[in-house]
Amino acid sequence: MRILIVEDDRDAAAYLVKAFSEAGHVADHAADGLSGYAMAKDGPYDVLIVDRMLPKLDGLSMISRLRLEDTQTPALILSALGEVDDRVKGLRAGGDDYLPKPYAFSELLARVEVLSRRRPGKGEETVYRVGDLELDRLSHVVKRAGEEIDLQPREFRLLEYLMKNAGQVVTRTMLLEHVWDYHFDPGTNVIDVHVSRLRSKLDKGFEKPLLHTIRGAGYMIRDSAK
Repeated sequence: MRILIVEDDRDAAAYLVKAFSEAGHVADHAADGLSGYAMAKDGPYDVLIVDRMLPKLDGLSMISRLRLEDTQTPALILSALGEVDDRVKGLRAGGDDYLPKPYAFSELLARVEVLSRRRPGKGEETVYRVGDLELDRLSHVVKRAGEEIDLQPREFRLLEYLMKNAGQVVTRTMLLEHVWDYHFDPGTNVIDVHVSRLRSKLDKGFEKPLLHTIRGAGYMIRDSAK
């Protein structure tokens, strides 16, 4: 998932960005309601996590404005205001869920995953298949020839991106931006290491490899049988 966190408490935001990253997702941060509105309107996010009390534009007003302009990305409101009336106001403003502070990250993650699954008009596949390889984006289960493959969160994101672009060359720059969230080349062999590990898990013991290195260009997932 790609998540936008709109939170003016920088420590709280940094914690959430790190926690979602460790869970295998991508999280961006906006520190005020106006910035959050602009990023949510233009960005391809699966879920918005919005603090209610924000500078420049409060969270409920931000969500209401997005709904008026037909941005339907699911929004979960975080707030220290947890009374019934507060929750009702949040939902009526266009929020899809409301979680009072303090909260457990495990509950927040579960709620965000539910919102992502029911996103209206998402139109994107939830299961990718290439040959006998199958990746379920919701359950994070990967199988080849019916056998489950255990992947680390970063390996899963790498494979997910490759399978989303199956049959096309994926460059190092594309991987850095979409899997590692780098907008520059850090000059390390991190991609090569992860691709090598992923290849050993996907192709070892199989006659036909699926993960290919395209010399001088990048990498590709394709069904060798075709």
